[in-house]
Amino acid sequence: MPSLPADVDPRTLTPVLDGRWAALRAEVRARMAAEPYRDPVGLAVEAHRALVFDQLQALATTDVPGLGFDKAYGGGGDIGGSVVSFEMLGFGDLSLMVKAGVQWGLFGGAVQLLGTRPHHERYLRRIKDLDLLGCFAMTEHGHGSDVQHLRTTATYDPDTAEFVVHTPDRAATKEYIGNAARDGHAAVVFAQLITHGEARGVHAFMVPIRDPDGRAAPGVLIEDCGPKAGLNGVDNGRLAFDHVRVPREALLNRFGDVAPDGTYSSPIEGDARRFFTMLGTLIRGRVSVGGSAGSATKRALTLAVRYAERRRQFAKPDGEEVVILDYLGHQRRLLPALATSYALHFAQDELVAALHDTASDAPQEEQRRLESRAAGLKVANTWHATATIQNAREACGGAGYLAENLLPGLKADTDVFTTFEGDNTVLLQLVAKGLLTDYKDAFQNLSPLATARFAAERVLGAVAERTAARKVVDAVDRLTEGDDREALFDRDWQLKLFQDREQHVLEGVADRLRKAGPDPFAVFNAAQDHVLRAGRVHIDRLVLEAFVHAIGRCPDPGAKALLERVCDLYALSNIEADRAWFLEHGRLSAGRSKAVISAVNTLCAELRPHARTLVDAFDIPEQYLAAPMLDGDAG
Repeated sequence: MPSLPADVDPRTLTPVLDGRWAALRAEVRARMAAEPYRDPVGLAVEAHRALVFDQLQALATTDVPGLGFDKAYGGGGDIGGSVVSFEMLGFGDLSLMVKAGVQWGLFGGAVQLLGTRPHHERYLRRIKDLDLLGCFAMTEHGHGSDVQHLRTTATYDPDTAEFVVHTPDRAATKEYIGNAARDGHAAVVFAQLITHGEARGVHAFMVPIRDPDGRAAPGVLIEDCGPKAGLNGVDNGRLAFDHVRVPREALLNRFGDVAPDGTYSSPIEGDARRFFTMLGTLIRGRVSVGGSAGSATKRALTLAVRYAERRRQFAKPDGEEVVILDYLGHQRRLLPALATSYALHFAQDELVAALHDTASDAPQEEQRRLESRAAGLKVANTWHATATIQNAREACGGAGYLAENLLPGLKADTDVFTTFEGDNTVLLQLVAKGLLTDYKDAFQNLSPLATARFAAERVLGAVAERTAARKVVDAVDRLTEGDDREALFDRDWQLKLFQDREQHVLEGVADRLRKAGPDPFAVFNAAQDHVLRAGRVHIDRLVLEAFVHAIGRCPDPGAKALLERVCDLYALSNIEADRAWFLEHGRLSAGRSKAVISAVNTLCAELRPHARTLVDAFDIPEQYLAAPMLDGDAG
C-alpha cells in the first residue's frame, strides 16, 4: 500500500467532491459568501419565521428557485442543478432550506410533475417568483407513511363540475404542513378521489387556503403547530377542510382525470399501480433532504475537527498538553464519520445524476430503481447526520453544548430529517422489497404475499450469484493468507465482501418469506428485522461502489492517494461495525476480525494529519463556521 504524501492541498479534492455540477456549486458558494449571515441563535419563533421569509424573498431574485422548472415557464430545465442548489443551502440555516424546498420543490414540484399544461401555465411562474406561496398537504394526523390510505376526500359533484374537499374526522387533519401556519395561500392537497360513488385512490388537488388578505378561506381551518424542537423558521401548520369546493380543473390530472359528467379516466390501469407511479415522480424532495442532511453533517464535522486541532487536554510526561485530535479515541470519534461523509457524498452525487438523466417516461423498472436508491440514500444520509452531529457535539465538550457554537442548532434542525420525506424504517423496507420484487409490475403494491411468492423464484438465482461472489472472496483470502493487513486493504476483497453480504442477507430474507402460509402478514412481520438489514447492506454496497468510482475520476495523484485511504477507512469501519455478522457467517476468521480493528486504528493515525485538509475540501464559506469556540482559527 503506497504511503500518503505529507501534504495534500484541499483545493485538489474540492473539484472531485463538486463533480458534475462544480460550476454551479462554485457560483452558489460565492453568492453565499457575499451575503451577510449569522446563525439565528436565540430568535423567537415569529422573528425566526420573518427572517426566513425575508431570506426566501431574496433567494427568489436569483436563478436558484427556477432551476428545476421547465424553460417555457422561466425555469432552467436543470433538475440535477436544482437539487444541488438546495443541498448547498444545507450549509446555512436549515429552516431556509426546508421552506425553500416546500415552496419550490414540493409545492411547485407537485404542480409540475402531477399537473398538465394548463396548471403549468397558470401556476409555475407565480410559484417560482413567490407570487403564489403554497403548501404540500399530504401527511395526516392518522396516516403519515401510509399515504395510500389517507382519509381526506375529494368528491366530484357533476351538477356544479366541482370537487368537494372534506376532512371527515380528526385523523384526516393534515399535519406538520410547511408554509401553512403563516405564509401559504394555496395547497396541493392529497385526497381520495370519489366520483359516481366510486373511490379511485389518492390524487392531488390545488386548493386555496387563504384569501388575498391572508385570512383563512371559507371552510378551511388553519392551526399553528407552534414551537418545534428545531426548524422554527418554518411555519408548520394543520389544515382541515369543511366541504370546500374547488373547480374540476383543480385536479392535477397527469395520471387521472374526471370528465364534466364525472367519468374517470387514467393512462395507468389499476389504482395501486397509478398511486405508486404518482408517488414515484415526487422523489426530488427525498433526494434533497438526503443531500441537505449531508451538508449539515459536513458542517458539524468541520467545526468538530477544527476545534479538536486547537483544544488541548492533559499533559505528556514532558509537560506539553496534548491536542485532543492526537488521541486515538478522538480520532475514532470523528475520522470514520468523516470517511462515511465522503462516501455518502459520492453516492449522493451519483443519485442526483441519475435523477437528472432519467426521463419522465423512462421504463417503470428504471423509475423503481431510482426511487429505491433515493429512499436508501435518504435513510443513510439522515441517520448518519443524526449520529455524527451528536458525536461532534460530544467531541466539543461543553463548548459544543453552547448554542453560539452552532452544533446544538444543527442537532435540533436535522433530527426530524429521519422521519420526514419518509420514515427511515419504512423507507428501508421499500428498498428491500424492491430488491425482492425486482420491480415487477405484478408486485408493485408490495404486499407481503406477493413479495413472498416472488421471493421463492429468486432463491436459485441468488444461490448461484452468491457462490460466484464467495469464490472471489475465498480467492483473495488465499492469495493474501498470512498477511491480514494486505488482505484488508485489497479493494477487490472489500467490494466482494460487501456484495457477498448483501446477496447472502437477501437470499436469507427470500428463504424466510417463501414460507408464507395462511397468514402472509405474520410471515413478513416475523422477518422484518431481516428485511431491514437487507435494505441497509444494499445501501452500504452502493455507497462503497460510488466511492470507488469517484476515486477513478480524481486526476491529482496526491489527492487520489488520500481518497484511497479514506475509502479504506469507510470500508473497514463498516466491516468493524458489523463484525458479528461476518464472524457468524464465516466471512472473517477470528484473527482477521481482530486485524480489522487494528487496521481502523492504523488508518485513523495515518489520516490524522490530513483531517483538516479533508474538512477544508468541503469548501464551506467561512461565515457559516463562525463559532466563538474557533475564534482565532486561520480558516
